[in-house]
Formats: sequence, C-alpha cells, structure tokens
Amino acid sequence: MTYLSAMPQAATSWEEICYPVDSVLLADMLPEYDIIATDRQQLIVGTPPGHRKTIFGIQSSGYTIIPNEMIRQAVDSLFSQYELQIKHTITGEFSISIILPEELPIGGERLKRSIIVTNGYNGKTPFSIQGRTLAADTGLPGGSMYRAVCQNGLMGWADSFTELSHYQEWLRGQLPGAFKGQQKKSGSSSSPEALPQLRRPKGNRKIDLEVLQQQLTDLLSSVTQQNLTLTAAVYERFQNKSMTRKEENVLSSLPIPVQLARQARERLRIEQNLLGVTPSYWLMYNAVNYALFNARSSLTLNDRYKLDEKVFHQFAALAFN
Repeated sequence: MTYLSAMPQAATSWEEICYPVDSVLLADMLPEYDIIATDRQQLIVGTPPGHRKTIFGIQSSGYTIIPNEMIRQAVDSLFSQYELQIKHTITGEFSISIILPEELPIGGERLKRSIIVTNGYNGKTPFSIQGRTLAADTGLPGGSMYRAVCQNGLMGWADSFTELSHYQEWLRGQLPGAFKGQQKKSGSSSSPEALPQLRRPKGNRKIDLEVLQQQLTDLLSSVTQQNLTLTAAVYERFQNKSMTRKEENVLSSLPIPVQLARQARERLRIEQNLLGVTPSYWLMYNAVNYALFNARSSLTLNDRYKLDEKVFHQFAALAFN
C-alpha cells in the first residue's frame, strides 16, 4: 500500500506536538462486531491542535506509545537553555532537534550542537536518539549539529567510528575490527552505491515506560558529555572540497527520488547566492538534507533519515577519494 504523501511541518514549541495520545482497543470502538483478526487490534488515537481525533495507525497489542510529553519532561529536567526545531507530519511522525548553545565553526559558518530525537505514533518512525533505537545494545548515540542557514538538523552518521582512518577504510569496503561483520556477502567494493549498511533495529515493542523515562534521561545526559564528534571532521572535508559544474551532476546519481534531487539543485543555487561562495560538497550535502526534510513525499521521516545517511556516506566516499 502506498504511504500517504505528506510535507513535514516546522514547529518551535512543544505545545504543537505534545497533544493527548492514547490507545483504544478495536473491540471497544466497535462493540457490536466480532473481530476475527488478532494481530492488530490496538488503535493509536491522538488529538493534534486544531484537528479532530485522529487514528494514526492500528498496531499489535505489543506496541507501546511513547508520548512526546515524556521526551519534553526528560529534556526540561536536563537543560535550562535550549531551542527547538521540530519537523512533524500529519501522519504522526516527529523529528525533534534540541539545539544547545555550544557552537562549532565549519568553514565560515557556526553550527550548534544538537540532539535529534525521532518519534512516531503510526509505527513507521521508531523512537530513536541520534539515530539509535531502543533495541540497539552497543555504544552511545552519536552526535548531531544544527545549521541555522537552512534549519537543517545534521545527524552524526560517522560517529559510530572511533577514528577517521577507520571510517575511510569502511568507505573503501575494507572494514576494520567490529565492522567486518557488516560487510556485504558479495565482497568489498569501492563504489559508494555498494556501501554496507549499519544495523538499524526497528520498532517500539513492549517498552516499559517507567524504565524508558530513566533510560531517556541517561542517554540525553551522555550525549552532552561527549567531545566534538568524528562527523565534524567529515564536515570540514566537505567544506574544503569544491565542486565543478560537471561534478554537480552527482545529484542525479544519488539514491533519492528525482523530484527531491531537483529541489536539492535549486536549494544549492539559493545557498550559493545567499552565502556568496562557490559550490562545495558541504553545500551539496546540505541542499539534499534540506530537500529530504522539507519536500512533500510519500517517504516517512524514517525513510528520509535512511536516505540522508546513504547520501552522507556517498559524498564522504567521493570527498576522500
């Protein structure tokens, strides 16, 4: 079934996404019916501001709703100063950038440290912190940075690696240490399209919300204690790598829908004129990120992040070549 086309909406306050949400058993809503199906009988119902009650999805009995209000409470308990940049959809998906005061210079710009939390009420976008779901059992979440020029939340896709040389080897398909098991069975390849994918667990299944409340607070706290991330070094490489008009054609070969590639090209021109600079891998990656998280598409927010990760690694493979 084709997923409903949606355009992510921007918000800057918790009130726009911390609305009531609950589960309703199908049998309670339709008491006069005998319901034969047993796998999905839990309706996820919310009331967004200015809307009627909305059924976001039908889930199994093991599905757990993680209310955005719980995220808000954890964030407020840890941080006294922060800004919010939220992308959300009418289908009940949320990408929440918690923007902190600490800054990082990249080229002529200053990025701010951020924490990206994703959540969803429709079962399509699992709860995660910096791209790490609750099912992940190793390591701490990576970092993320916020770019004010285009309001991009940039995930630290290279942060799973401890050293830049290890990441470069992984890009070449020569996976060191713990990453060898993630290499494709068909063998290594220097082609960006053939890069192995990092394991990404899915779903909100049988979650104890009381345990989650403490886990969420601990994870958010651990992120703020980390040093600047490895991904920042990759951003610097992007910034220093100029692109010719011919090299810009790489946009048409990226693993993103054609209409999003077209919008990324338009965004690239806008930022080039706005900043008065020549095209670079940095502007190109940000243009793609902007298109992914601002365009109408049938892609879920989770799908958009997966494509953003693929594009990041593909640009990195080209930039370090």
